[in-house]
Amino acid sequence: MLKQRLQQKLIQKLSPQQIQLIKLLEVPTIQLEQRIKKEIEENPVLEEGRDDEEETYDDQNQEDDYETNDDEFSIEDYIPDDDELPSYKLAANNYSSDDRKTEIPYSSGTSFHEHIEQQLGLRILTEKQQVLAEYIIGNIDEDGYLRRDIESIVNDVAFSQNIITTEKELLDILEIIHDFDPPGVGARDLQESLVLQLKHKIKTSTNEIDNIMYRLSFKIIKNHFNEFTKKHYEKITQKLNLSDDDLRDAVDIILHLNPKPGSAYSNPLNRNSQHITPDFVIENVDGELILSLNSKNVPDLRISRTYSTMLESYQQNKANNTRQQKEAISFVKQKLDSAKWFIDAIKQRQNTLMHTMDAIIQYQQEYFTEGDETRLRPMILKDIAEKTNLDISTISRVVNSKYIQTHFGIFPLKYFFSEGMQTDSGEEVSTREIKKILQECIDNESKKKPLTDEKLAEILQEKGYQIARRTVAKYREQLNIPVARMRKEL
Repeated sequence: MLKQRLQQKLIQKLSPQQIQLIKLLEVPTIQLEQRIKKEIEENPVLEEGRDDEEETYDDQNQEDDYETNDDEFSIEDYIPDDDELPSYKLAANNYSSDDRKTEIPYSSGTSFHEHIEQQLGLRILTEKQQVLAEYIIGNIDEDGYLRRDIESIVNDVAFSQNIITTEKELLDILEIIHDFDPPGVGARDLQESLVLQLKHKIKTSTNEIDNIMYRLSFKIIKNHFNEFTKKHYEKITQKLNLSDDDLRDAVDIILHLNPKPGSAYSNPLNRNSQHITPDFVIENVDGELILSLNSKNVPDLRISRTYSTMLESYQQNKANNTRQQKEAISFVKQKLDSAKWFIDAIKQRQNTLMHTMDAIIQYQQEYFTEGDETRLRPMILKDIAEKTNLDISTISRVVNSKYIQTHFGIFPLKYFFSEGMQTDSGEEVSTREIKKILQECIDNESKKKPLTDEKLAEILQEKGYQIARRTVAKYREQLNIPVARMRKEL
């Protein structure tokens, strides 16, 4: 039996403006500049500059100015003219070459793939081999590895290029590519890359002693790669009947090979993206901490006075406006509202960032004053949320991908957050302090007999930190430190 009943539900929906503000909070300074430029390009009402930069005009000058602006553009510019452009010109790829803007090519140096292809041009190949070689090169990634297996490439060229080939034919071409610079290019895994690099060293070496050591290193990687990666050096010395000195020299050669041969030819534009632009700057002036936002890449924004006065002018003459004029007025008003909201959202973003960072500094006052890592207090997102009366999700968005420049370095905001634990004396300490001690223990250990996680736990317990072996293992992994066996050196 069907029943009808009324039910009330309270559902909170975010407005588009709120969603945009949330996204702006997540954006770091270096990307905010691009976001603002995009908004200015899409909204002609929004422009760079301060409101106080606007000049003051008397009534006559204003009238003259409005007349001049009307000559430049008016509300009619937003009313479509059916006769102005033929429909075919609005479709993609239908402009003549004269109608298109001339683009100036940007040179960023020779890329990794261009470098390989240039060497291909120096080889005498048949037309089919040339096509297959280019296809293989196209499948080599930026690290220099051929990640796609040969069998799949055989099928690929059959479907995409309508070329029938065999695995042997492709392997013969791949062998040619393996001889290209940088050594190791086109390898299908790390072992093959190291083997190719050592072959190159053997081939080009003119020193007999060096050549002997290169051959020994080659033998280790070619025949005992598994033992090498697991640092089972005793097995290698036994199987190859080596002295500790010879093994140490051979391992040193291997460790100086490039595990990513293509990285040396990475695009310089990619390198620029590694540059960190701090979102905040904190200065210690006579013991007083002064915080500021890095507004270097964030221009001041204002509403275009021309558009706002133009809109007022047409609104005063509502009775005489045509339907198309009213639609255009509505469009401009929408752009004005959007520009006002965007300016307010940027201001709100800046205020929220400053409010949050100020709370972090107050919480970590001793650290920011002295720069001593051991002064960092245990601090989680909830602590700052309570201090600022903001939601935890808001704090998380502010902290994410943001950096602060201090007088002792540039740090991500996440650096200042850590869990806490109590020592034997009841003092609460940051897990960061424990990690620092753990790092120091490993830095000072004997590399011939590295400290196990169990031994590290004992050392920490002796220092008053009651910590289990599995917790040591977790902190060690967070520090990107391998297990004891992998830290062993000859």
